[in-house]
Amino acid sequence: MTDEEKASHQVHGRVKWFDVGKGFGFIISDEGGPDILLHANVLRNFGQSSVADGAGITVSIQQTQRGAQAVEVLSIEPPEGVAQTMLDDLGGNQAPDPATQPLQPARVKWFDKSKGFGFANVFGASEDVFIHVEVLRMSGFADLQPGEAVCLRIVDGKRGRMATQVTSWEAAVREGIH
Repeated sequence: MTDEEKASHQVHGRVKWFDVGKGFGFIISDEGGPDILLHANVLRNFGQSSVADGAGITVSIQQTQRGAQAVEVLSIEPPEGVAQTMLDDLGGNQAPDPATQPLQPARVKWFDKSKGFGFANVFGASEDVFIHVEVLRMSGFADLQPGEAVCLRIVDGKRGRMATQVTSWEAAVREGIH
């Protein structure tokens, strides 16, 4: 590996696509140029198993013989244009600002992307927490895996507890929130 290949620099862009089954995807840099490879292992090191198409992403990249590759994910933002929609389960109540709700550690029970929802369990609580696919997208995720550790901001809806934001456990710990 040459010194040029070892050197890395930060790039911000948008996720073109990411396929969990294939274990990789691509980023389009805001600076232009060829697509940047995002491998699943690099994403997992950030604490996520998936990322939503169109999500904003800041990564450290290296040039390799095969082109630019992300070597570290530094941040992920929700896709542009994903409005925080009012979910029927809130019973007409205005959802509180997710930033005002505490992050609660949880583990994904199951999530079915095709159904558009899933559930998680907060550590130390028996009641399930509903996770809607749009909340997941607004949080920058494309999918969740059973057993995945996450942090949730939760409100009480008319049918029970619902997530208003999902973060990776590692991202919450990095931010000093736990």
